[in-house]
Amino acid sequence: MRIVILEDDKDQADLLVAWLEEAGHQCTVYRDGTAFIRAYNQDSYDIVLLDWMVPNMSGIDVLRHLRSHLDNLVPVVFITQRNSEEDIVEALEAGADDYMAKPVRQMETMARVNAIARRMGFGDDNTSDNYHFPPYKIDTKLRHVSLNDEPIEMTQKEYELTLFLFKNLGRVISRGHLLEMVWGTSSKLNTRTVDTHVSRLRTKLELEGQPSWQLTSVYRHGYRLEQV
Repeated sequence: MRIVILEDDKDQADLLVAWLEEAGHQCTVYRDGTAFIRAYNQDSYDIVLLDWMVPNMSGIDVLRHLRSHLDNLVPVVFITQRNSEEDIVEALEAGADDYMAKPVRQMETMARVNAIARRMGFGDDNTSDNYHFPPYKIDTKLRHVSLNDEPIEMTQKEYELTLFLFKNLGRVISRGHLLEMVWGTSSKLNTRTVDTHVSRLRTKLELEGQPSWQLTSVYRHGYRLEQV
């Protein structure tokens, strides 16, 4: 998964990155709240890890801005020294999905991240047979997509892109995010590959003729698949 961390303590950030990258995740770290918000305006992630006490804009204010302006669906986990009941309640009511008090331990941290990953459908291609988004069906065993029960001819990358977009319904997903998660390449590479594949998907999924689904381009950011 693609994980972004807001943490101004370098040692703590390095520790989290080491644990997460060891498990195969891709990590980006920001040291202050305003830098995080600037970056998120142009990008997207699968999980957000927030410290509360960071420069320029606190973690709780970052969360509120994230939920109200940028991304209401991405899972957010607080990892912070603040551990009062009032702090935990405030964070959860502001939209956090989980809350951990420092010092955190590796096995527990990874278990919580893995629990979120399972809820989001990551790593389940071998356990789930089908996703059903009428009139579409995605068979993860056979790795194909059907429209009105008719199989759609797709390349493997087109299939993987379709699955990833449906798993992230309603979210704006950046081109860099798609490059990393579908193609396994750097988000800094040319994004024409993403645009070309999205154009093909619009045709193959017959989205122009689907009144209940749309795949839209978000200027200078990426794409959003949503049910209308």
